[in-house]
Amino acid sequence: MFTKFLIGFAAGIFGGLLGLGGGMVMVPLLVGMAGMGQHQAHGTSLVALVFTGMMGAFTYALHGSLDLWAALFLAGGALWPARLGAKCCTALPERKLKRAFGIFLVFISVLVLSKPYFPAVFHPEGELLKSLLLLATGAATGFCSGLMGVGGGPIMIAGMVLLTGFDQYTAQGSALLAMIPAGAVGAFTHWRLGNVNRHVLPGLIPGILIGTFAGGSCAHYLPEATLKVIFAAILIWTGLRTIRMAAPSGD
Repeated sequence: MFTKFLIGFAAGIFGGLLGLGGGMVMVPLLVGMAGMGQHQAHGTSLVALVFTGMMGAFTYALHGSLDLWAALFLAGGALWPARLGAKCCTALPERKLKRAFGIFLVFISVLVLSKPYFPAVFHPEGELLKSLLLLATGAATGFCSGLMGVGGGPIMIAGMVLLTGFDQYTAQGSALLAMIPAGAVGAFTHWRLGNVNRHVLPGLIPGILIGTFAGGSCAHYLPEATLKVIFAAILIWTGLRTIRMAAPSGD
């Protein structure tokens, strides 16, 4: 039980700090420390993600870093693609899923590191265009959420910052709120497909709630650049390790 709590706490800390769901940390920990298969780790991570989103959004709202309407548009675009992604996850062989997940981790780490150096591409004129961009960002995020068992926070945050001109903290808080319905749809699909380990949830969820609140609070006070470098380094190491594990034994 304590191991599951630590996994949830670690995922919550990183999720709260950077506005991510924490699945990029939780999935490899569930595989490595809890002995889960890759498919079950992805499904279980999505269930836990709902709690990360709730606590993270609450914490960011306390600091005034939350845009409710942006979160609603992101979530609206993500609902159906999240279900599609979860079905694609089950259809993929486990070795290919591990390799794809490792590549995804490395890509996300580069995105997290590069984000501060990208100015907003443009500031859309009119609420209609802004809403369409948020819906499109949500759709891309939802598919990744269901497929990879993660919240897709970096995609949401990058879309909000680069395409619609949101400041980073508001983008992170809004992304956490938007992850709740998208994660719930993906989690429900994985649950029905038998990809959720219900026995670990009583240990994971308390750790997630405490870790996410602590991480979200620290995000507003600690140097963000340092946190991003540490987090990206962990993601790169985990991603490369996952890719090596997915390679055939003769490689």
